[in-house]
Amino acid sequence: MASAPSVTSLADEVNCPICQGTLREPVTIDCGHNFCRGCLTRYCEIPGPESEEGLSCPLCKEPFRPGSFRPNWQLANVVENIERLQLASTRGLEVEDACPEHGEKIYFFCEEDEAQLCVEQIQKCLVYLRKEREEIQETQSRENKRIQVLLTQVATKRQQVISQFAHLSQFLEQQQTVLLAQLEGLDGDILKQQEEFDSLATGEICRFSTLIEELEEKNKRPARGLLTDIRSTLIRCETRKCRKPEAISPELGQRIRDFPQQAIPLRQEMKTFLEKLCFELDYEPANISLDPQTSHPKLLLSEDHQRARFSYKWQNSPDAPQRFDRATCVLAQCGFTGGRHTWVVNVDLAHGGSCTVGVAREDIRRKGELRLRPEEGIWAVRLAWGFVSALGSFPTRLALEEQPRKVQVSLDYEVGWVTFVNAVTQEHIYTFTASFTQKIFPLFGLWGRGSGFSLSCQEGAVSLL
Repeated sequence: MASAPSVTSLADEVNCPICQGTLREPVTIDCGHNFCRGCLTRYCEIPGPESEEGLSCPLCKEPFRPGSFRPNWQLANVVENIERLQLASTRGLEVEDACPEHGEKIYFFCEEDEAQLCVEQIQKCLVYLRKEREEIQETQSRENKRIQVLLTQVATKRQQVISQFAHLSQFLEQQQTVLLAQLEGLDGDILKQQEEFDSLATGEICRFSTLIEELEEKNKRPARGLLTDIRSTLIRCETRKCRKPEAISPELGQRIRDFPQQAIPLRQEMKTFLEKLCFELDYEPANISLDPQTSHPKLLLSEDHQRARFSYKWQNSPDAPQRFDRATCVLAQCGFTGGRHTWVVNVDLAHGGSCTVGVAREDIRRKGELRLRPEEGIWAVRLAWGFVSALGSFPTRLALEEQPRKVQVSLDYEVGWVTFVNAVTQEHIYTFTASFTQKIFPLFGLWGRGSGFSLSCQEGAVSLL
């Protein structure tokens, strides 16, 4: 029969941290700790400083949601069996049957499963539960770290937006002052030329009015008197040409027509602003090239290390520890130990074959068979003619609206995201989530005659083909 100390130690494992009594209707919260349903419900109803900021676990103080209780039926069965063991120990009962697997005496009978249980089975159950709780706690810790990184990134982006818009606002105010000053100058010059024009036109009108009045006065005279001194008047009329001044000088007109050119710096600054803002908010374009020291002998690399093509003919490549000898892959020359980076891969599968695109840990296997999956330190997708697969623990064929030929790969080292997007349509292809601790390298793989890709730098980013 089980000794009292062993029964007591088991009973202590299933006590409620709130009431210190045996768990009743045990429930589990987000952090993995278990409580009586009634105790936890009353705990949530008690008003206090936590009510405004959310509730925290009475044991570890990790936050949890009041509506996230999960009944722990397996633990409830364990509690019931321990209570039966205590009852049997108290009454001095002894069951003669022994567990055929563990050789211990049987103290419990599970009515639901119709099976006999021994203390060792219960202990195994407790070990399993503790392990599950630890895994949940580790997951919670990892995800909380990832959330903190994302919150930091958002805060950084917020400051970048504020800074960039403040700079733009200052520039716009300066440009507004300059342009308004120029318009004010044009306005003054127009009014000045208008005044000069009006003065000149008024003088001409006055002189012509004088001649007209003189001729009209002579025209009223008799014929004999009309001829007196008329010749000099006619000569003045014939030789007096009308001066038709322009209201706006050609030079001022050209300045008015050229004024829109003054806005060119503003247009250029706006373009620069948008490019810089998008650059700071998005991933940093990575300028990468292929590492010939890692390239499989069946891959043909260009002299500038910007292109690769598959060939069944082995190249005369010297053996090296870092070279792939089974997997037809190649790594980039430079890797990443932090930050957010992106590059674009345009694969050429016009003649068949397949292309693998992704990232890999620095310590991945270079010799022998290499399984392209996260467990081996590789996060990648495979593009073949007519389908795309995510190379997870088990390859998953993806349902996409369009077969991508240009794939944008984005790595967020701190958060642990590897994201693939169709660079032409911006359709999301797949995202891996991982925890990176080593240097991460862009990885490329080819298989099949005619398959290939090429790298070319465009505005600081990597564009293939």
